[in-house]
Amino acid sequence: MSESTHDRSALDLRWQSLILLIVLGAIVYLLSPVLMPFVAAALFAYLADPIVDRLERRMGRGLAVSLVFLIVAIVVTAVLLVLVPFIEHQIGNFLTQLPIWVDWFQTRATPWLVARFGISPDVLDTQRIIGALQANWREAGGFAASALTHVSKSGLTVIGWVLNLVLIPVVAFYLLRDWDVLVERIHALIPRSIEPVVSRLARESDDVLGAFLRGQLSVMVALGVFYGVGLWMVGLSVGPLIGMVAGLISFVPYLGAITGVVMGVIAALVQYQDWYHVLLVLGVFVVGQSLEGYVLVPRLVGERIGLHPVAVIFAVLAGGELFGFLGVLLALPFASVAVVVLRYFYQRYTESALYTTTRGEPAIVVAGTPMADICDANVVIVERASAAAAKPPVKP
Repeated sequence: MSESTHDRSALDLRWQSLILLIVLGAIVYLLSPVLMPFVAAALFAYLADPIVDRLERRMGRGLAVSLVFLIVAIVVTAVLLVLVPFIEHQIGNFLTQLPIWVDWFQTRATPWLVARFGISPDVLDTQRIIGALQANWREAGGFAASALTHVSKSGLTVIGWVLNLVLIPVVAFYLLRDWDVLVERIHALIPRSIEPVVSRLARESDDVLGAFLRGQLSVMVALGVFYGVGLWMVGLSVGPLIGMVAGLISFVPYLGAITGVVMGVIAALVQYQDWYHVLLVLGVFVVGQSLEGYVLVPRLVGERIGLHPVAVIFAVLAGGELFGFLGVLLALPFASVAVVVLRYFYQRYTESALYTTTRGEPAIVVAGTPMADICDANVVIVERASAAAAKPPVKP
């Protein structure tokens, strides 16, 4: 094969890969409204696959998957039986105390804000919002009545959600049973010319995603339990609810802590009307943030992901804007994979002639690398073993 033919083949491969990525991106964007159950099932299968692989050594793959699903079903049922009445009680307690919060805000906080910052007291019509919330809660009469009310008003929407909830475990079961086969088939479809690079990036992405997803879920649960128990010990009647909310949204840096502090401080001021309990609430979140930063994240997540807090916030907002709830669900996993890909391109850039060549010095590129396929006549292409010897000495 001549050099020009080789160059054309490499260029065609790049264009074909780019077109394929664009087509796949367009398909995902167009089908995003119906992809949520499949993505959720794939995430569950990905997280459960290491457990199934260990059980598979002692039993068949199908039996191992069935055992994992049985254990998950028992745990989820037990948690729901305990949490649903507890959450319902907490929400009812919160809505009962909400008028007291509003009264405190209007009689104490509003005059202080007006005097200090000149904020108008009519910015928010709180009474109307409280009345609407209380009316809806009374009409619902709990979770069961609320579900029936929504069915009568928007039956198709609720039926769609129910079908999605039923579809998730079904799809997850089949994906988990055939996970290794699917991975092998996808690997077989990769063009042989880029297979080593893709396999390397896939292994690194797998390490990052596994560390992130399993670790971050553990951190969220641990923080939710810690905040809930801590605020309950402080004496806040809605402390467990505030703690659960703060823990669930802690995957966005500082958002969980900030939300929990604001809600906890307001609840303490309204319930006790002193600064002692406010300081206790602040102490709970200070200890929680220290526990997250120095114990939970280093041990459960690790430092391999390397996502900056600003990058995390941007990924979540961008994913939600582009794909809705599906985008929020996939934002951080995609950002983690993007970090791996960017690290690879950074490594290739720092090893390329564009970065290493100084002015007046001929560029040295190793044969067989991606850079060698796009070099012009002024670039010296050498074999890997002679690359170091071929490089001209650096002028003083």
